[in-house]
Amino acid sequence: MIPSENRRLEVRTPTRVNGIIVAPGLEVGCVIADRSAGGMRVRMERNLSLPRQVVVIDVPQATAHEVDVIWQKGQEAGLKQRSQASLKGLVPSRLTAARAALLRAGGR
Repeated sequence: MIPSENRRLEVRTPTRVNGIIVAPGLEVGCVIADRSAGGMRVRMERNLSLPRQVVVIDVPQATAHEVDVIWQKGQEAGLKQRSQASLKGLVPSRLTAARAALLRAGGR
């Protein structure tokens, strides 16, 4: 497969999903702007520097996506997904901060 002019091997699907970015000492709202099989692009509510690894919460779906930050430009960031887990019911200890953030945002 030949990469597109933006160097993507996978098709991007535009979305407009409310999300939350969570990392130690960080919780910021975002919009998941688009997704592909391997990652996503987000727009944060404010301009701040992200650590190398974060968790992105898809609020409507109540899912946590553990991702690596591949690039960041202003309030936008490109993320490569490592894993995905539901935040409904019991969650692994590494995702307790993500579950708490989801509950504060009114998710279930």
